[in-house]
Amino acid sequence: MDHILRATAGNGSVRIFIADTHDTAQKSFEIHRTSPVMSAAMGRALTAVAIMGSMLKAEGDLVSIQIKGDGLGGGLTVTSDSKSRVKGYPYNPMVDIPLKENGKLDVQGALGYGTLTVIKDMGLKEPYVGQIPLVSGEIAEDMTYYFAKSEQTPSAVALGVLVDRDYSIKQSGGFIIQMMPDADDEIVTALEKKLTGLDSVTTMLEKGMTTEDILNAIAGDFEPQILDRIPVEYYCNCTRERVEKALVSLGKDELEKIIEEDGKAELHCHFCNKDYEFNKDELIEILNRALS
Repeated sequence: MDHILRATAGNGSVRIFIADTHDTAQKSFEIHRTSPVMSAAMGRALTAVAIMGSMLKAEGDLVSIQIKGDGLGGGLTVTSDSKSRVKGYPYNPMVDIPLKENGKLDVQGALGYGTLTVIKDMGLKEPYVGQIPLVSGEIAEDMTYYFAKSEQTPSAVALGVLVDRDYSIKQSGGFIIQMMPDADDEIVTALEKKLTGLDSVTTMLEKGMTTEDILNAIAGDFEPQILDRIPVEYYCNCTRERVEKALVSLGKDELEKIIEEDGKAELHCHFCNKDYEFNKDELIEILNRALS
């Protein structure tokens, strides 16, 4: 089952999040029917936002990542609640571009250059918004830059997706390592050296390594302590009732205009690709409820 392993090391001076997100990335592929390069982009982003979701404190907190670029893919939006239940959608699911010279999927080429925006809704009057220019378009490097620039937290981010020959997801996962303010310079230097010689996340997963194995490969020398395992799943909370509320929010005049001019309404959820249809009688009933 998809999960995030949350741990500390170096007497609590380093916090570590390691995620296995195969099923989540596969569900995203099945919903959006993405091309391999966009499956890779979505899988990486969903893994990142799931880990960020696990960092949230309160039940109703939400975090979203929006990437907007000038590449053929256009960008994507992903979001997570505090239970690491994630959802998202690519702006253009079918992008077919050549592989990079090393034979890997060219996520940067698909997304192009633009901005990465993180939005945290934590029940305050206004959500927190942090935005950076895309420094690479490969997402992991961009998230590393985001944490340093917007949250002043030195971090190492690795994200990976391995797409199979039939376009299904073979492996998906990642990790985020963050140094606490009291982290010893020796530990920081040793971890940086360790990460330099580490296999990619997908290579480790393909070898059959568990998240615990990956934790030991990263921080085995620094007495890692596992705190918990957090489930991760692709989950869209849209329902017909929620869509009805969206219609009500349009207001009396707009609803009456739809009834008179169209006689029906069709609403589409980008996150799960479900369509909701309302005929004229149903719209009149919704309008009457809104007025009562």
